[in-house]
Amino acid sequence: MIRTLIVFGALTAIAFGQPAPNPDAKSLAGNLRMRQAQIAGVLKRSIEKMPEENFSYKPVDTVRSFAELASHVAESQYAFCSAAMGTKSPGIKVPATGTKAELVAAYTKASEYCDEAYKGVTDTSAMEVVKVFGGDMTRAGALQFNTAHLFEHYGNMVTYMRMKGIVPPSSEPRK
Repeated sequence: MIRTLIVFGALTAIAFGQPAPNPDAKSLAGNLRMRQAQIAGVLKRSIEKMPEENFSYKPVDTVRSFAELASHVAESQYAFCSAAMGTKSPGIKVPATGTKAELVAAYTKASEYCDEAYKGVTDTSAMEVVKVFGGDMTRAGALQFNTAHLFEHYGNMVTYMRMKGIVPPSSEPRK
């Protein structure tokens, strides 16, 4: 079991690259920030890397298109991060019908909004209870929920990119 965890950890580090040095990586708040920065970066690079003519692509009719995924991850960050900050969501809508440049800009703006939630969390405030979708959760839980949600949809984007013959950002060769 231990060997499996070590191998999994090593493969994860290889797949996503080593994060930039983080002086507070040994703290709860630091780890929340580090994982968010990691996924936010590969999501943005995915949206930038997918050719605009593939934004309407979806493998089957019952799933979101690539543009709809980009729109969804942008919009959802406002909901998760406003909950983590204990504020009302600005409820910003990101139309999936926008251009690639508009979707990149909307995702960037949503990530910057979320950055404020992650920057403001401390190990102590991470344990405070906030309302998330009508239920109680720790601030750390709300932020981790956001990060997990982004990883989930990055997985969708990776599949779409692979189906179009595009290497996703987390699989690009190291420079």
